[in-house]
Amino acid sequence: MQKLFSTIHALWYRVLGGRLVGRIGKAPILLLTTTGRKTGKLRQLPLIYQPHGDDLVVVASNAGRPHHPAWYRNLQDDPHVSIRVGGDERPMVARTATDEERASLWPRMAAVYKGYDKYVQKTDRHIPVVILSPT
Repeated sequence: MQKLFSTIHALWYRVLGGRLVGRIGKAPILLLTTTGRKTGKLRQLPLIYQPHGDDLVVVASNAGRPHHPAWYRNLQDDPHVSIRVGGDERPMVARTATDEERASLWPRMAAVYKGYDKYVQKTDRHIPVVILSPT
């Protein structure tokens, strides 16, 4: 169900240029495009984000499931991604935040989307915070 929702959300995001579907509540949404690690195909999905200087921050929560989301595994193989915020698309490089960075970024992400703290309680997995930097 989550995959279907993400696919539909990404389609409407592209069609509407982020208008009407660029937020979930107060949480801003971007489209992240990664390259499939097995297929080499481009994969696009909507994610909640927060700006952090010139960077953008996203969370690889996978709704608290016990394994990392496919997009996170994709960027571990190829960190070169693109993002779309509204109608603006640009290349970025992704990296996992250090433990120190995560400690300061997590509260900001959880403040914009309360579900993240619930996801931590659902899993034993260390949920990564990802920093997207302009290339």
